[in-house]
Amino acid sequence: MAERGYIGRFAPSPSGPLHAGSLVAALASRLDALAHGGRWLLRIEDLDPPREVPGAAEDIIRTLAAFGFTPDGPIVFQGQRHPHYQQAFDRLRDAGWVYPCGCTRKEIADSLQQRGSAPERHRERVYPGTCRHGLRPGQAVRAWRVRVDDIVVRWHDEALGDCEEALARSVGDFVLRRADGLWAYQLAVVVDDALQGVTHVVRGDDLLGATARQIHLQQLLGWPRPVYRHLPVVTDARGEKLSKQTGAAALRSDQALPALEQALAHLGIAPTGADSLPAFWDRAVPAWAAHTGTAR
Repeated sequence: MAERGYIGRFAPSPSGPLHAGSLVAALASRLDALAHGGRWLLRIEDLDPPREVPGAAEDIIRTLAAFGFTPDGPIVFQGQRHPHYQQAFDRLRDAGWVYPCGCTRKEIADSLQQRGSAPERHRERVYPGTCRHGLRPGQAVRAWRVRVDDIVVRWHDEALGDCEEALARSVGDFVLRRADGLWAYQLAVVVDDALQGVTHVVRGDDLLGATARQIHLQQLLGWPRPVYRHLPVVTDARGEKLSKQTGAAALRSDQALPALEQALAHLGIAPTGADSLPAFWDRAVPAWAAHTGTAR
């Protein structure tokens, strides 16, 4: 693994071009790395081919470069790292933490309904543990899950303070390898953060719900836990998260400076008044350090 010291990262999925919401996460992650005198990495999370847009990864990389983002190392593509995920999966399975699951979504929903615990709207279904003790005779494997048992994961978030989550009550045993054979985000991100030596994760609070699961996997694999900072996501006029799926407009390279100033404002920092990209970065880094209390 990489040496410890500050290492941050931005890890977009190539499901569309870079937009204002993803720019906020990219900007905050790089400013935090620069303010700490650390390194900033770029990782393309191309784990889900059915959701990927052809050419989106290359477009994201070009746009970031035009906005003044320079990775401190080679760009990593998750689609090329399947052996690493398999090794981590095998470790967990050999240790008895992973088991095959043959449940369909409907079977999970029916089981929860029978227990009187139907999921709330927009909330993830809590897996009831149906396959924990083995598949039924002739039942096909649809996914592989990791056990969570009755644990409470606690961590300190640099923006939100002390957090905790009881995984058995919030999600249950969660999927590491999907029914379609693809690796789950939770496993891949934990493996790559560890192997790249990532020490600080700065991202939108839409991913706050993934943090406890990732910490659980880090603990099972004996890997260090990064420091987390979750930021408010950018929303549209309806109050919904701005995303590629809801038609967020692609960023234009000729509008880099005003877009960066707008992203900075979303982070609660006053405009830099810069008239060039180099001047923006020169002023934005100490502004972020003052805003977050970062001391180099």
